[in-house]
Amino acid sequence: MRAAVGRKALEANAASSATVSRFETEILASEDNLEALSSINGAWVERAMSSTEGKRVILDMDSSESPVHGKQEESAYSGHFGSVCYHPLFVFNQHGDCEGAHLRQGNVGSSDSWRGLLEPIVERYKDSGRKLYFRGDAAFASPDIYEYLEQKGILYAIQLKRNGRLEGHIEHLLSRPVGRPPAKPQVFCHELLYRAGTWGKPRRVVAKVEWQRGELLPRVSFIVTNLSKKAKNVVRFYNQRGNCEGPSRRARTPCPGPASSAAASPPTR
Repeated sequence: MRAAVGRKALEANAASSATVSRFETEILASEDNLEALSSINGAWVERAMSSTEGKRVILDMDSSESPVHGKQEESAYSGHFGSVCYHPLFVFNQHGDCEGAHLRQGNVGSSDSWRGLLEPIVERYKDSGRKLYFRGDAAFASPDIYEYLEQKGILYAIQLKRNGRLEGHIEHLLSRPVGRPPAKPQVFCHELLYRAGTWGKPRRVVAKVEWQRGELLPRVSFIVTNLSKKAKNVVRFYNQRGNCEGPSRRARTPCPGPASSAAASPPTR
């Protein structure tokens, strides 16, 4: 690192760990510096997208686990992950660029603080001329999120948790097809209008039923969407969300080393 900084750095001593720690916690943690640091990522992405062709931006929101060692400020035990950790929230676009991230306590819900992360990203694209799309897993299946996206004119595909009412609409697909199972999975799609008790209006839901050879029961999933695509194309669009899950998992330790193991160091926000 000293060689990369310049020749003079090779002739001087590097700062001690205590000095670097004070720089992180006293100088970088000031309100003005935190605001400036938060804007860097958006500026990088904006520059990259300005030279990227295409009229749409797909925003994939997901959370991940960032385990900690020692007494990290605001870390907490997560029953879901079974570890003491942070529970960061990420938004990636379809090109793999990290549009934004929030470092959160380990015991918060997966969708906690979604608005604070998503709104600045949406605002950044407001006058870009690009159409926004949103994808998320069942953790983001909330009427607050649907209503926000609809208000902003954003098209979305969000997974729903299975329940008896939804499965009642696809009962005819839950019996194994007659005949010898083929080597390839048998996939059936069905769409319906559905209104959960907390929803203010009915919304389009696409169901996917997949029969795998050698499995006793089908794999069933539901997607709530405002897309006008055919049901099978909605499923295909949502399944491409897997491109987001890879980067978010690789980002679970974005700052390896002292930042994740030093005692009582505050998280960078």
